[in-house]
Amino acid sequence: MQETQNEGTMSEVGSLKKKIPLWKKLLFSDLLLEGSGAKIVAWVGVMTALCIATNIFEIKFLTVQFSFTVFMSVLVGIVLGPLPGFCAVFLGDGVGYLVNNMGYFYYWWVALSVAMTAAIAGLVMRIPIKCRGSIFLKLALISVLTFLICSVGINTTGMYYIGLDLFFPANVSEMVATRFGGEFNFGIYLVIRYLFLGQIVNSAVNYALLFAAVPALNAIRPLKVHFD
Repeated sequence: MQETQNEGTMSEVGSLKKKIPLWKKLLFSDLLLEGSGAKIVAWVGVMTALCIATNIFEIKFLTVQFSFTVFMSVLVGIVLGPLPGFCAVFLGDGVGYLVNNMGYFYYWWVALSVAMTAAIAGLVMRIPIKCRGSIFLKLALISVLTFLICSVGINTTGMYYIGLDLFFPANVSEMVATRFGGEFNFGIYLVIRYLFLGQIVNSAVNYALLFAAVPALNAIRPLKVHFD
């Protein structure tokens, strides 16, 4: 009799999971998939607070930001999922700027970049890869995609086409153009930003932290946050 009841309960749970719309399965993590609205708001609030704290403790120098925002953005994306992760990171960046702007112009493209980082991380984690070490495969894919799309494609492009006109000294641009030969262009700025101003190091540190932190969090089963 007890076995029959257990089977019935498991059947009902499976039936409920099947009723979850595909779009929700794609945009929300397992942690929030069957949660109430209050639970979603609570988790988004906690992650937004962490993003604000991360943005407060950052160092800005010209067009480069040294911080752990990439690490935190990816973590938020895989914990909450693409949609709530995007919202939490975008909001966290905006509030973080209000608290600690240091007199700098608001880099809205940076907010878009880190928010998209969370969204991409959340989407990659929804890919059903079932093999040994799948979590590391997903983290590697997240690192490559977010670096190319968000760091280079959104952040660096925004800095070059918008940010340089706002605060980058014209004499520096002229000096660099003379040094490298020819006109100061996006390719030259890309090399300067990542190699000479250290952005590649900042990115590498953030991604390395992910490979250490995510598997550790994944092993804490009481959290019910499964990244693989």
